[in-house]
Amino acid sequence: MTSIEPTDLSPATLGMLARAQNTVLSYADLLTDLVRAFSDAGHSLYLVGGSVRDALLGRLSGDLDFTTSARPDVVKRLLDAWADVVWDTGIDFGTVSAQRGGQDVEITTFRADQYDGVTRNPEVTFGDTLEGDLVRRDFTVNAMAVELVLVDGALDVRFHDPVGGIAALQERRLDTPDEPEISFNDDPLRMLRAARFVSQLGFGVAPRVREAMTDMATEIKRITVERVQVELDKLILGADPAAGIDLLVETGILDHVFPEIPALRLTADEHMQHKDVYAHSLQVMRQAIDREDEGPDLVLRWAALLHDIGKPDTRAAKPGGGVTFHHHEVVGAKLTRRRLRALKYPKHRVSDISQLVYLHMRFHGFGEGQWTDSAVRRYVNDAGELLPRLHKLVRADSTTRNAKKAARLQRTYDGLEERIAELEQQEDLAKVRPDLDGNEIMEILDLKPGPDVGRAWAHLKELRLEHGPLERDAAIAHLRAWWESDKSAD
Repeated sequence: MTSIEPTDLSPATLGMLARAQNTVLSYADLLTDLVRAFSDAGHSLYLVGGSVRDALLGRLSGDLDFTTSARPDVVKRLLDAWADVVWDTGIDFGTVSAQRGGQDVEITTFRADQYDGVTRNPEVTFGDTLEGDLVRRDFTVNAMAVELVLVDGALDVRFHDPVGGIAALQERRLDTPDEPEISFNDDPLRMLRAARFVSQLGFGVAPRVREAMTDMATEIKRITVERVQVELDKLILGADPAAGIDLLVETGILDHVFPEIPALRLTADEHMQHKDVYAHSLQVMRQAIDREDEGPDLVLRWAALLHDIGKPDTRAAKPGGGVTFHHHEVVGAKLTRRRLRALKYPKHRVSDISQLVYLHMRFHGFGEGQWTDSAVRRYVNDAGELLPRLHKLVRADSTTRNAKKAARLQRTYDGLEERIAELEQQEDLAKVRPDLDGNEIMEILDLKPGPDVGRAWAHLKELRLEHGPLERDAAIAHLRAWWESDKSAD
């Protein structure tokens, strides 16, 4: 096993290791008893994977991942005596999870799996060495270990780096322990994970990794849509999702996962100027992220990225030059729903993202000062709980280099928000309801529950949006007049 010797290291590396050591030792109160239990049982215990990577980056948090020479039944027995609660749902795969003092840990027996090259499901095989376990991992920056030992009863650490993970970490480079073609053939999901780490960590990929991703892009079809969805969401929630998406587009992987996004590269914007719709969409996502005020917003980020995906299907030439994209928001909302459903997204998420795509052009249908009370009510009513996100999306959807035009758009939207605030002082825009409820409608029109009540309710809702609150007598008069007219039409 290759361990790290201080004499082999640069000052920068020594500083990184010292930071990681201090971070790991800050968990001494939690881990000392656990390490002692494994040591007394004759087994080693190592912090591994993302936990080591993050400790070296000075950002260790969340779950702690370990590997050990102990077999799963031994791990469970030792954790039963140490933890507050133990979960063994992954024991068939060599993993036992536990929690003590609110801290989650996950311990997995050394693995030496073999892949069939058809699915991403390995034949689970337990290994006997740490190095054998590390070299089968996805990237070198995740193939380091911190051995936890007791020295005179106190917790101490020893670093192991058999495949050059620290050097890759310092270079901010993603590379595979094995040949990338072998690694990605074993588990094509690793290609998506590469893009996710580009987004989360700000790393680049090694040239051979990019080449393998390009050559093996079709292999991503072996991965279930559920797993693809999870990785895409993690990517979108990263620090720089545009970089991760760009890697997937450039390597062709997104053609097989979310083809509507790379299709945007084929469409010049309506001004035939400096940016295509793809570059514009990435920039809108960046600008939407800049407007987040309560942490990463998955729905807003997806909506920003997808807001123009209807443009390729609605592109038409204008007389005299240029192009138009009429109703691209309507087509885009449909495409968004179809793709997110295919990726098995929850219904509420599909609904929220597609509705934002549908509404993102509504603001542009009005000029300065042309927002009537009715238009404001409809804007707020159609957005519902999505209104704060819609504000951010519309403001982000301005990537013009013309400073005067950009400022004018922001001022115009300022005016709309002021109109909304003014109207909200007069009426509850967030809960626009008909002035008469269903029971009152049935009583006034002598109806029984059924479709006619629903149509009457919808009519009163439309009346409310158009004219604002009505006095009860006026609402009743409108209802009766509508009902008589409706019956006459029949």
